Amino acid sequence: MGEYSVLIGGKAGEGINTAGLSIAALFSRLGYRTYMYFDYPSLIRGGHNYAIIRASEKPTGATRTPVDVLLAFDQNGIEIHRERIHDGTTVIYDASQVVKGEGYGLPLDRVLKEEKAPPITGNSAMLGALARAAGIGREVLDDVIRGSVPAKHLEANLRVAGRGYDAVDHVFTVEPLDAPALPILTGNEVTGLGLVHGGLESYVAYPMTPTSNLLHFLAGHAEDLAIKVLHPENEIGVILMALGLAYAGEKTAVGTAGGGFCLMTEGLSLAGMAEVPVTIVVGQRPGPSTGMPTYTAQGDLHFVLNAGQGEFPRLVVAPGDLGEAYAWSATALSLSWKYQVPAIILTDKTLAEGAYSFDIGAVPPLPDREPKLWDGAGEYRRYVRTEDGVSPLAFPGRKGAAVKVNSYAHDEAGITTEASKDVRALQEKMLRKGESLSAELAAYPAVQVYGPHDAEKTVVCWGSEKWACIEAAERFGARVVQPLVLAPFPVRQWEEAMTGTGRVACVEDNATGQFARLLRQQGFDPGQPVLKYDGRPFEVDELEARLGEVFV
Repeated sequence: MGEYSVLIGGKAGEGINTAGLSIAALFSRLGYRTYMYFDYPSLIRGGHNYAIIRASEKPTGATRTPVDVLLAFDQNGIEIHRERIHDGTTVIYDASQVVKGEGYGLPLDRVLKEEKAPPITGNSAMLGALARAAGIGREVLDDVIRGSVPAKHLEANLRVAGRGYDAVDHVFTVEPLDAPALPILTGNEVTGLGLVHGGLESYVAYPMTPTSNLLHFLAGHAEDLAIKVLHPENEIGVILMALGLAYAGEKTAVGTAGGGFCLMTEGLSLAGMAEVPVTIVVGQRPGPSTGMPTYTAQGDLHFVLNAGQGEFPRLVVAPGDLGEAYAWSATALSLSWKYQVPAIILTDKTLAEGAYSFDIGAVPPLPDREPKLWDGAGEYRRYVRTEDGVSPLAFPGRKGAAVKVNSYAHDEAGITTEASKDVRALQEKMLRKGESLSAELAAYPAVQVYGPHDAEKTVVCWGSEKWACIEAAERFGARVVQPLVLAPFPVRQWEEAMTGTGRVACVEDNATGQFARLLRQQGFDPGQPVLKYDGRPFEVDELEARLGEVFV
């Protein structure tokens, strides 16, 4: 068997996310490539949380409906997921909480009482039971627990895991693979590491799901990463502080979601006019307004493409997995500084909070893009007009440079002006800068193609739906075309990728086909929409059925 799916479910506050990561680590330890989707309501306690962990011989970033093992801490953990249970599913449940269950019942209350262990260690009992059912040895199980549990709780977790291990039978065998064990990281963590690779010096954010954990991760490792992490009072403070840091010469990024980005849009326009570089991570979730704050969507595309008043260039990238998140976070930050434009890294809850095997060795080397700095000759003019539209940078405190940055229309020295000649030259300078950025991006892999390049069926998608599309397209012999850069749109690369396409399906997690609209604006036919807008990503078998309506 080449892959396995495990679901673990229980109430909020019971450590389902942590337990899911331990399960992913268990399979990773055996050489499998893993992906974990975490589903939870906007509650501190209660409700129903669950994680689906998929382990495969091949890289994966999507789930399927059926599961091989179901671990249930309560009755909801079984009832809500009935459709996932099939003849080959092994069900393991907490017999202290489940009224009616078929499979292996673990008397967790009694086990914890006898072992004098805290309630949260019940997750280790489930992990132990899974290991035994899957034929995974105790040494592997104990090794995973030692790598994930704090020292003060280690012995209790090992004892409870052993009780779970002994309580079930060996049902099937997960054969170890001849492949290295890769670390399991979330999209937020890898985005943060990519920003640091791109030269990040300061990160500024106000917590907002799904990018809150990016703030927590960078704050927790600020000393190791040699960066500053700042938490102002609100999102307006975030963007203005970031612009101040960038004006002073610090490479800065911020993180938020759609609601927070709303508050940042005036600051975005200030960055455009003042030509102050800033990188913004926007994690999408369903809206409008608060919407469903802990679920996923791709509904903010045109918002970030058009946010802010006036006309100014911006870079918008949409990674679809960890490798792309690492590479394009670094690239977005460095290009933001090279061209002195705002850059937006558009992610979503699926990617931001999903956990994946990460092989940093598979990420291609990233180009080194340094900003254009003033050489110190002559009088410094912050907005001097150049052929490529990019003016050399100097920062406050530089000898011989008065750094005048202006939110008004301004001349080359940064002095406010309303003279028609100067205003026209200023706007043309900003547009040239965008054209220079677009020309450089032509040398980047801004569009990816998967599957047979000459296929007569094509699936187009963007962002985190990439992996579901790649797997589902295989059933139809279709190619998958995915843009990584959304602004400035890579027109020529898109034309080349779409050469010879027959029927086209455009897959998105929104209700109005926002990427399809962008394609029409660029003069391309987006094909037939395949949309999902319930806050959840496509599962592979679900998408296969929807694509069948287009291709068969």
